[in-house]
Amino acid sequence: MRTESAPPFRPTRRRALAALLATLSCGLAHAPALAQAQPWPAKPLRLVVGYAAGGATDVIARLVSQKLGEALGQTVVVENRAGANSNIGAEAVARAPADGHTLYVFTIANTINASLYDKLGYDPQKDFEPVGLIAKVPNILVVNPALPIKSVADYVKFAKDKPQGISFASSGSGSSIHLSGELFKSVARLNMLHVPYRGSAPAVTDLIGGQVQSMFDNAPSALPHVQGGRLRAVAVTGPQRLPLLPDVPTLAESGYAGFEVQSWFGLAAPAGTPRAVVERLNSELNKLVALPEVSKRLAEMGATPATGTPEQMRSFAGAEQRRWQAVVKQSGARAD
Repeated sequence: MRTESAPPFRPTRRRALAALLATLSCGLAHAPALAQAQPWPAKPLRLVVGYAAGGATDVIARLVSQKLGEALGQTVVVENRAGANSNIGAEAVARAPADGHTLYVFTIANTINASLYDKLGYDPQKDFEPVGLIAKVPNILVVNPALPIKSVADYVKFAKDKPQGISFASSGSGSSIHLSGELFKSVARLNMLHVPYRGSAPAVTDLIGGQVQSMFDNAPSALPHVQGGRLRAVAVTGPQRLPLLPDVPTLAESGYAGFEVQSWFGLAAPAGTPRAVVERLNSELNKLVALPEVSKRLAEMGATPATGTPEQMRSFAGAEQRRWQAVVKQSGARAD
């Protein structure tokens, strides 16, 4: 009797599909681990600045970008996204992928804007991962040199002797320059008329021309005019005198203990950026800020290098936001 051998095994189409799906599932399960294993940075970084090119924030950003790029082995491209007192740039970064390839120069303006604007397209505290501070810059109380004001005491006397008080210019309503004046107005109990401009440059031009009498201008903007004799420096708003103006006292030295206002600049990334990336960025940032050539360039701007941890920057920014909320409320300042 002849027996027939069994036909060779052939997997059905259904079995083949099941095997394929199992293979794909296994691959997908390992995808996160593979993604995490990818080196960082994997491509050029973008450093967003909320202001136009040429200002203090932009200058500091370009100083940082060059040295950071060298340390990371990748190009760091500065991108100026100016508008709405830096809000346009901040919103762009808050919505960017949290992969460590988009960074933002976070400034005092972002903590002020939280109170200045009725609605923001981002949350300064929740939508950013602080990396670390870069530098702090005091303001300088400057006056037109034709005025009989050579000290803070002279300034106060002049304001009190004049029925109309004294005028002070700013780069715009709600700017740190404006709020420095509002803060001094409050503590000194003076009649001070705020004259807002669209930017620091036109305000300084009118101050030199005598159309306005004083200004709490940022040091990088005011220094060339003070050194050139076009403006007279009365006091600085930082905790110590500026090395470039050793004879100009602080407001605290001039009888207003505790008075301190400094513009500041920090590095931040979108919320959710991997902790390892933030720590690497913080380490490189602290190293580059301590470089002699960087410290020298900052000093030429009247800036003081600032270092620290991401946690210290978060705590500092939170305290600043609470501080300026009170000043904005008292002054009645609103966004233009």
